[in-house]
Amino acid sequence: MSKGLTSRSEDYSQWYNELVNKADLAEHSSVRGCMVIKPYGYSIWEKMQAVLDQKFKDTGHSNAYFPLFIPKSFFSKEASHVDGFATECAVVTHYRLKNDGNGNITVDEDAKLEEELIVRPTSETIIWNTYKGWIQSYRDLPLLINQWANVVRWEMRTRLFLRTTEFLWQEGHTAHETADEAIAETKQMLDVYADFAENWMAMPVIKGNKTANERFAGALDTMCIEALMQDGKALQAGTSHFLGQNFAKAFDVKFTSKEGKQEYVWATSWGVSTRLMGALIMAHSDDQGLVLPPKLAPIQVVIVPIYKGDEELANISAEVEKITSALKFKGISFKYDNRDTQRPGFKFAEYELKGVPVRLAFGGRDLENNTIEIARRDTREKQTISRDGIADMIENLLEEIQINIYSKAYSFREENTTKVDSYEEFKKILNENGGFISAHWDGTSETEARIKEETKATIRCIPLNNPQEEGVCIVTGKPSKERVIFALAY
Repeated sequence: MSKGLTSRSEDYSQWYNELVNKADLAEHSSVRGCMVIKPYGYSIWEKMQAVLDQKFKDTGHSNAYFPLFIPKSFFSKEASHVDGFATECAVVTHYRLKNDGNGNITVDEDAKLEEELIVRPTSETIIWNTYKGWIQSYRDLPLLINQWANVVRWEMRTRLFLRTTEFLWQEGHTAHETADEAIAETKQMLDVYADFAENWMAMPVIKGNKTANERFAGALDTMCIEALMQDGKALQAGTSHFLGQNFAKAFDVKFTSKEGKQEYVWATSWGVSTRLMGALIMAHSDDQGLVLPPKLAPIQVVIVPIYKGDEELANISAEVEKITSALKFKGISFKYDNRDTQRPGFKFAEYELKGVPVRLAFGGRDLENNTIEIARRDTREKQTISRDGIADMIENLLEEIQINIYSKAYSFREENTTKVDSYEEFKKILNENGGFISAHWDGTSETEARIKEETKATIRCIPLNNPQEEGVCIVTGKPSKERVIFALAY
């Protein structure tokens, strides 16, 4: 199988696009800016979804579903929220088409909606309008709801998984009696995302707060997890927002407290999207293709027979059945690829490209010697081993691969995190190396905006539990008590 991937060092963007396409993850659709997620790509997303969904349920949340369309008037109720999304909204104005008599289908101008509908860019407004009918008393709280859905944000420049007009995500929306409870929820869900990123995606992240300039529209505080990709750019991998009482007041969501008073509820929202697919690809993959952490790989082990004639294949298959039974018992996903339409070399390249963590090759000589060849995708090492206890060995190897992939990504991040104390050094590191840059900032939106305008770098986050140290802003020289993390970003 001819992979023909452009190397990362030659053209990282081209490498990414080719990999998404050639590994059968996704492709551009005939709808501008939208993607088709192909079965193999969707199977990875399904594994992500299943893990996250269970984590949400384990923390007391339930799934629900809300409409795709939102009346335009709902957006005007929370001014900062509408300002944040106004330029990205798709608007439905008519509800019928007609044939003009010449075989052309046109919009029926007589079918204009009384009120335009917005195709949801996010669901705060429709959900809080709904919550008004669900919440009357403190007994109805906390209300902990998650939605798996698609959203639309009209993007001008799109990249598969990273930024598309329509994408898949989950969005949690919760209501609480007190600000403290809502803040605790915001932090809890950030921890859920960080745990998933690090222990399933094998991707180290920095947890932190966004600056006022970078906050979610309508939030009092936005917390995030930030990851570093192999090209030295940051990727925001998840966000959790403390919304205060803004949406409760906008949609008049009140409850009767234990003291009998009418009070507005406190809110959060939080979400991750198919952007995580882009993060998974860019954090680990190499010039040969995908490198998937075993916990999220749709196929953890592939077995390729190497044989001469049907009789030898039958004998190999009988032995393979013993191996696959043991793997199945351990809950390890596998594929036995005995297609006779492709040669073993083609299959090896195909599964390397698709990032299957472990490959077993089984030939006639292995039958005689009670051996099998085992290759690991992360290091591309291979060896011939005894088939005795093979399932236990693979189980341990998958754990080792998961840890190794994380360790490699963590080392990369540490090697590409630089402390700087001057604006000149900041710009030099940004241009020559990229990565995370730890620097002092005077805390003003004006300085933050200036740095972004002059360098395109943004403050990715103010890390949680940030060490306090006296310093001066790299731009203005004004006093600063902590460093923040800057980077170029997706």
